[in-house]
Amino acid sequence: MTISLELMPLDPTPPEPEKPKTMVVRYGYLMSIGEFENTLDHKVGCGTKLVARTPRGTEIVEMLTTVCGNGGCGKSITRDKLLDYIANSGGDDYPFSNSGRILRVATAGDMAEQQKLDEQKTHHLKLARDLVSRHRLEMKIVEVEYLLGRERVIFYFHSEMRVDFRSLVRELAAVVHARIDLRQVGSRDEARLIADYEKCGQHCCCKQFLKVLTPISMKAAKTQKATLDTAKISGRCGRLMCCLRYEDQTYEELKAKLPRRNSRVRTQAGDGWVIDGQILTQLVLVQYDDGKQAAVPMEQILEFNRPRPRLANGREMQFPGDGVLPPPPNRDGRPNGRNPGAAANRPPRRAGPSTPPKQPGPPPQGSSSDPPPRSYPRKTSDPDTQHPSGQSPPPGTNGVDKLE
Repeated sequence: MTISLELMPLDPTPPEPEKPKTMVVRYGYLMSIGEFENTLDHKVGCGTKLVARTPRGTEIVEMLTTVCGNGGCGKSITRDKLLDYIANSGGDDYPFSNSGRILRVATAGDMAEQQKLDEQKTHHLKLARDLVSRHRLEMKIVEVEYLLGRERVIFYFHSEMRVDFRSLVRELAAVVHARIDLRQVGSRDEARLIADYEKCGQHCCCKQFLKVLTPISMKAAKTQKATLDTAKISGRCGRLMCCLRYEDQTYEELKAKLPRRNSRVRTQAGDGWVIDGQILTQLVLVQYDDGKQAAVPMEQILEFNRPRPRLANGREMQFPGDGVLPPPPNRDGRPNGRNPGAAANRPPRRAGPSTPPKQPGPPPQGSSSDPPPRSYPRKTSDPDTQHPSGQSPPPGTNGVDKLE
């Protein structure tokens, strides 16, 4: 019996994936994002330092990911996902650029050259601040940024008003021997440049991942029932912390589900008034008609906006104890004005005999409240003339009446 062994055919070698045409990189002190043309012949991993030509000049950038057509190769993403991320993160306000090109992978010489440029930062910061003081400009120099290609030196400054810094630019250019770019930033961008950690122990959100810094209102802190002490809810920039808006939408959606205060609801225990509500736990504090209070989950409320009972005069009650007790205080504890129920239930005044109004007449003698004017004799030619009463004249008059 002959046994023949045939070799199994090997699977063909899979084709090499197509080289990504673009790369998504991060550059600059303000952590701008760009999608630049990829001119490299080999693959590089995420986090690799590259030398790229950006809209500002030649500088060192950090690779974040690549953009592929199918998005199935490695850690690449599709262009649709990239555009959706930008639209959800700020839209037109998002710092995104696609006018750039990847030149090469950063070498040890490139990194040493960049470090040599950064060593001049302390000297140039002190020089710029001294010139600002000399020119008496209302501005604060925050940070200095150098590009690898030496096309420009960027000075970031903070000011609450517009500043004419043309003379400052001329003197800085004469010392630095490069093109000077003065860029005005706000309080939040200032914290993004120089801040490090926040109260939570993490890096500042504006420095780590936030690109569009939208203003935060005190309403978000009140909705989340955070402390209203601005020192505790303010960040490194002195403004309200950006993390207050992370859950603001969730709080608003949960708050809309709760019934309004002083409205009537029906539960398994009967009808009652809504006194208060907890947003996160979705509990409603209900006061029943017998005066008892209980915390009821939203799932156990059978009916909302029940009709309100009426008083003896036919008016609807506005809150528990309306017409008997004063209105409940506001959320901040202040009194809620006068009691409308007490005014409505007060019996009307009894009409009495009408009395004619008094006619104004001349004031009686000796009843004027104004004191009589005091008169003093005129000064004569004799300087030694004394007051008729034998006393010295009042101080400040010298015995002479002021003639108009």
